[in-house]
Amino acid sequence: MKAKIHITLKNGVLDPQGKAIEGALRHLGFNDVAQVRQGKYVEVEFPGSDAKKAHDAVDAMCRKLLANTVIENYRFEVE
Repeated sequence: MKAKIHITLKNGVLDPQGKAIEGALRHLGFNDVAQVRQGKYVEVEFPGSDAKKAHDAVDAMCRKLLANTVIENYRFEVE
């Protein structure tokens, strides 16, 4: 069983890495780019097949370590 976790900055939070990527894309000729926001992607594998247990564990991992919930949002899916 695998969890796929996406972590992004909340709207209104400054994103210096996103700005740097945006500038680099424009420098490369991608002038139609309006805004770039960057985030994190994490995969976690679980043994067994208890989807509820995996879901609860991933939610706790995100709240306690993987995401800074003051400035970041997270979403995930367990497959």
